[in-house]
Parts: sequence; structure tokens; C-alpha cells
Amino acid sequence: MNKKDINGDRDAGNIKDAKVNEVESDGIEVDSRYSQDDVREDMEDEHTQKTEKAGKDKVLRVLDIYKKLMDGELINKAQEAHNYNVAERSIRRDIDDIKSFMAQEADKTGVIRTVDYDYQDKGYRLREVYKMKLSNSEILAICKILLDSRAFTKEEMTSILQRLIECCVPDKSRQIVSNLIKNETYHYVELTHKSVFIDKMWDIGTAIQNCNYIEMNYHRSKDNAIVKRKVKPVAIMFSEYYFYLTAFIDDEEVRADFDVLNDSFPTIYRIDRIESYKVLPEKFRIPYTDRFEEGEFRKRIQFMMGGRLQKVKFKYKGSSVEAVLDRLPTARIIDEEDGAYIISAEVFGKGINMWLRSQGDMVEVMEER
Repeated sequence: MNKKDINGDRDAGNIKDAKVNEVESDGIEVDSRYSQDDVREDMEDEHTQKTEKAGKDKVLRVLDIYKKLMDGELINKAQEAHNYNVAERSIRRDIDDIKSFMAQEADKTGVIRTVDYDYQDKGYRLREVYKMKLSNSEILAICKILLDSRAFTKEEMTSILQRLIECCVPDKSRQIVSNLIKNETYHYVELTHKSVFIDKMWDIGTAIQNCNYIEMNYHRSKDNAIVKRKVKPVAIMFSEYYFYLTAFIDDEEVRADFDVLNDSFPTIYRIDRIESYKVLPEKFRIPYTDRFEEGEFRKRIQFMMGGRLQKVKFKYKGSSVEAVLDRLPTARIIDEEDGAYIISAEVFGKGINMWLRSQGDMVEVMEER
């Protein structure tokens, strides 16, 4: 082979190699373009996976922190950040998320919870503030008691019951509670006085709290007269359909007409019989040792009829001595003989006589003093 042929073959080979390289180069360019798209997609997939993982990690972290709070544990922000290998601000956001969740749940469950920072222990704690909503059975019981009291006009009673159910009963139970009191509400019979006095009662309560005198015109039942009184209000009580104001009278001339002179216990006024009133700026003071305790007073008074403190002893021959003990909180059984009970009680006023007479032959009065 001559030199020219060799050179020709070499040139041909170079040309061939060049074409191969060109093809390979073209192929590489195509592969390179495809790889860049693929890499981009891979990177997006990887980012999505990382985001999903981060989201799952956050959910698990928040649930774990929530469980610790519910178990009464202290959450230290720095410690939790170290445990989960995240920044402290992430833990702070987790706690904010938990607070938001608890606020939303309060509307459904009625239980208000919050997460507060404990400066003494340097961490976050769960605090249950109070139960906002009543249970179904509780609200039903309250509605029944209100209806049985007959304390308000029909319009007032209906309005109070509706708002009580709307504010205190979970959404899913409102219709059930409403249905259970619907018939009784429809047939509700208001009292004959038909007075609206809720605002009046609040004003009296404020006067009691602030120790202000009250001046009032009162419709007295025994002679149907309107009498003017200036009193020291000390309590509001409820008994047998009516709300009462218990108050001390300073006027000696007025007190002289009472059955018991120098009585250390207050006079009783039915609030619906107060025709007009005025809360005076003048203050009164009752020493703590002489304060009026309506709880003790209630134990000893029947039908809100005032009078002197007395002790009675009687024989009860009825079938339910439990009803007697419930009616007279100060009553105690002294003896039992032949199925009859000897009972002693400490009471105020003439109301006890009314109750004893209402029992007929089941009661025999043995002693009054």
C-alpha cells in the first residue's frame, strides 16, 4: 500500500470517527436535554417528598407535644427543639397551633383549655379554665326546675329557657332538650301578679353587694296598704314561687309595730310587691360577726313567714319521715315508737304552724317554746 493510500485511509478513518463523534455528540446532546428534564423532575419529586416528610414530622411533633400537655407535663421550648432537631421558633408555632385547635374545640365540647407559660418552671402548661357548656342532663334538670318554680311570667320564662338552651347546650342536643320541655312550656301557667321584676332584683342585688340603703314603697298584703320603708338589704331568697328581699329596718317607730321587739333577724319582703324603689347613695355597715347568713336562716324558716325563733316537738305518724326531714332541715329524730317518730326542730315564725296543720292527722304537736 502506498503512502497516498495510507493517508487516504487515515483521512477516511478520521472522517468516519468524526461522523461517529458527531453522532455520539448529537446523541449526548439529546441525552443531556432529557437528563436535565429528568433531573428537574427528580428534584421536584425529592422536594415534594421532603415537604411531605416535614409535614408528617410536624404533625407527629404537634401530636406528641399535645399529648404531653394533656398528661400534665411541662413543655420546655429549648428542650423540645433539641428533641426534634428543629428551631425553637418551630416549637413556638406548634404551641400556637395547639392553642388554635383548643379554641375551636371549645365551641364543640364546651371545655375551655389554653396553654400558658409557667414563669416559675420556665415552660408551657395546659390550663383548663372552665366548662362552658352544661351536659344534656344538667340543662334538662335546670329547665325543669325553672318551669316548676313558676317564678316568672310566661314571656320571661320562654325567653330564659330558649337562651339557656342556645348558650349552654351542644348543637346536636338542642332539639332533644327543647322537645323534652316543649309541652310543659306550652302549658306553663304564670302567677297572678304577672310582674316583671328581673331588673329590679338585679338593682337590689347590687345594693346588697355595695351596702347601700334602699327606700321603697311596698304593697303590704295584710291590709292592702302601700307603706314606705328605708331598709338595709342583706339577701335575696326564693321560696314557694316568689323571690324575697330580706332587710333590716332602722326606723324604731316602724319596728315597734312588729310582733318581736329588738328582733335581730331581718324583715321579709316579696320583691314583686315592691311598687317602687330607689337605691340610695347612703351606706350602711354590719360587722362581720353580726352578718346575716341566709343559709342558716333558710334552714329555720317555713313559707317565708317571719317571727321569733322557737323550738317545736311533734309526733309524726305518716309513711315518709324522709319528707319531713327534707322539709325541715333542722329537724332531728329523737325517738321512734310503734311506727311513729318523735321529731324536734328549730324554726322561725308562724310558717311552721301552717305546715303542721297541713299534715292533718299524721302530726301531733307535743311542745312549742
